[in-house]
Amino acid sequence: MSVSQRIIAVANQKGGVGKTTTSINLATALAACGRSVLLIDFDPQGNASTGLGIDDRTYNSYGLLAGEGTADMAIQPTQVPRLDIIPTVVDLSAAEVELTEMDRREYRLADAISAISKQYQYIIIDCPPSLGMLTVNALTAATSVLVPLQCEFYALEGLSQLMRTIDAVRGGLNASLTMQGIVLTMYDSRNKLSSMVANDVRAHFGDLVYNTVVPRNVRVSEAPSYGQPVLIYDLKCPGSQAYAALAAELLRQEAKAA
Repeated sequence: MSVSQRIIAVANQKGGVGKTTTSINLATALAACGRSVLLIDFDPQGNASTGLGIDDRTYNSYGLLAGEGTADMAIQPTQVPRLDIIPTVVDLSAAEVELTEMDRREYRLADAISAISKQYQYIIIDCPPSLGMLTVNALTAATSVLVPLQCEFYALEGLSQLMRTIDAVRGGLNASLTMQGIVLTMYDSRNKLSSMVANDVRAHFGDLVYNTVVPRNVRVSEAPSYGQPVLIYDLKCPGSQAYAALAAELLRQEAKAA
């Protein structure tokens, strides 16, 4: 698949690692760089939809899986130019069970977005914090996986399980799936543990780890309550600058690979 049609699943089975924050703000930063971007909220908690101030969720990602409406019907514009979203509702949590009875159960998302994928240069899928059927659907639809990794003691331990799931999907469902990279989040420069974890992750995964590190930043935490990406809420704060740098690094990575 060409660089102009990248589908990136933002995944980590652990909650609270900055997955949704990364999805929203990377999508915003890519749009600010002139790329056309679609964000798919694929986490039943719906935090990406809330974080972008989306109230109307009549058509949503659950409906796509259930065959209720098309992707075109579910797409909504956001306050960010060039950034659209497919929101979600809490009903999506039921899909984990319902999918087991559906035809092409691992491909429901891929099938649903196939007609609209070429409209966007980047599609970002915010995955749920689990390795169930929803995440498998996202990985099957994706061209690559971006893993936000919190700088905490058990970070590497949880990552091995995700890597096994990625390998399993690559082996049976989506042979072209690649690792986009690992981004270190919630880094606290005052905390020795943060730097130790960062060093361990870089030693283990090498070039897969982005140079950009997202710091702990209260402005990043505040932004969703205002229904805004942090890049709009406070462009100059360290969190915003980090996500802008991450987008730039990702674009350089893609240009190099082209």
